[in-house]
Amino acid sequence: MFEPRRFADVKIGEKASIRRSYTEEDIELFVMVSQDRNPIHSSEEYAKTTRFKHRIVPGLLTASMISGVLGTKLPGYGTIYMSQDLKFLHPVYFGDELECEVEVVEKIEEKRIIILDTKIRNQDNRIVISGKATVMLES
Repeated sequence: MFEPRRFADVKIGEKASIRRSYTEEDIELFVMVSQDRNPIHSSEEYAKTTRFKHRIVPGLLTASMISGVLGTKLPGYGTIYMSQDLKFLHPVYFGDELECEVEVVEKIEEKRIIILDTKIRNQDNRIVISGKATVMLES
């Protein structure tokens, strides 16, 4: 059913992606789980007083798309997330259409470690989050 990906089958240059946007319900659930009650995410009145002028989606909620790609597509089932660096380059607003893409850039054979370039773009093809992920495969 859930066939783990083999390290030997992962190729440098291989890419995978997912797409989504975030809803009010997504933000409510994230706030409940994370306890991030920053009003920039929940209060339009407050957000109007900020540089963003509108509520923004929590950065770590947006970044969680990366985990979705890593755990289900590339490398896929059996992936162990070891580290992630992130650069939050632009805000994500409610209703933005996002695409998260990961690309294999390095493999460390002796440790079964894979380094991936990670990017999330909005509907204007603007990179909103970029970084590098380090993962390991069991097989």
